[in-house]
Amino acid sequence: MSRLNHTLNLNDDIRERSKIIKQHEDNLKFINSQSNQLAESILDLQVRLAKYHSNNVITLDSGNGAFHTEEETMEQILKKENSAAAVFSWLKSNAQTSGLTLTKDIVGVVATLGKVESDNLSRILSEFLGLETMLAVVCSSYEGINALEKYDNEGLINCNAGLYGIGSSIGKRINGRFSVISLADLRPFVGGLVADDPEKKLALPKPRLPNGECPAGFVDYAVNMIHLDSKHLSFVTEIGYGLRETLFYGLFSRLQIYKTRKEMLLALPCIHEGALSLDGGMIKRSGMFALGSRKDVEVKFPLISGGSGVPPNYIETEEAVRKLNWETSKLSADKHREQQLLDYRKGNLQ
Repeated sequence: MSRLNHTLNLNDDIRERSKIIKQHEDNLKFINSQSNQLAESILDLQVRLAKYHSNNVITLDSGNGAFHTEEETMEQILKKENSAAAVFSWLKSNAQTSGLTLTKDIVGVVATLGKVESDNLSRILSEFLGLETMLAVVCSSYEGINALEKYDNEGLINCNAGLYGIGSSIGKRINGRFSVISLADLRPFVGGLVADDPEKKLALPKPRLPNGECPAGFVDYAVNMIHLDSKHLSFVTEIGYGLRETLFYGLFSRLQIYKTRKEMLLALPCIHEGALSLDGGMIKRSGMFALGSRKDVEVKFPLISGGSGVPPNYIETEEAVRKLNWETSKLSADKHREQQLLDYRKGNLQ
């Protein structure tokens, strides 16, 4: 009977110890969850601060041919006289021809559909895309593309029809090939948008190094650093996707932006679809680097008018980061203590 009691007592003791171990494991899971949430909050705030710092550094360097306004970007497009972009831009600015059926499906030229916050960002994004893409004509659907170019019975371009015909009538002959983008035929981003974000930014997960941390110097994804004005922000394709999910995601995908080349290179393990740095570094895609001096593309994205300035809640943001870092250190101590208790209990259970 005493042996039975001993066995029962032993089983009760094991169950009690297992229950305590489970409590410590649950505590660790909760602490890890809290730590991850704090890390995300800190990272979001640091990204906002990093954008401010990068903008302050670069806006001082604004006298090297950067085009600050949409009007100046349009002037540079019009200088490309024998391009489809110049012909369309001329038509758009001419009140008598702006209502032509031919242009109804055209959304615009890539360089005029978005703005950025700084000269350096404008230069590096424009260089990454290249002049041909910056001058690409964007249409809502393939029907719009089909209206731009007509052919004769022998399959040759009819220079008296479509955009060529209009170009000839205003003394602007389109030479060579030009790029046209059909938004309806692009594969859109389907991962959703950031909740309550007025810019309708894409909900892209932040890059993570093998140790789980976001790389130092990461500013944001290029697709989310394009500013859309109200007109372009409200545009949607026939199936309900905006310019960010279609055009700019198609152009940039998950291209990452870093403050410096050094920080970008340290982040190589989590760069898969290319990266740029605000000081001129460029990785076209994983394993393909672009070296040498940066090339100034004549047509660039215009800047957001009025500049960035210091955000009104900048000091509060810095203070919030300090508080969150303090909470993180407290959680780290709690996690260490719980792990020690868990290891001790597991050791006694054996």
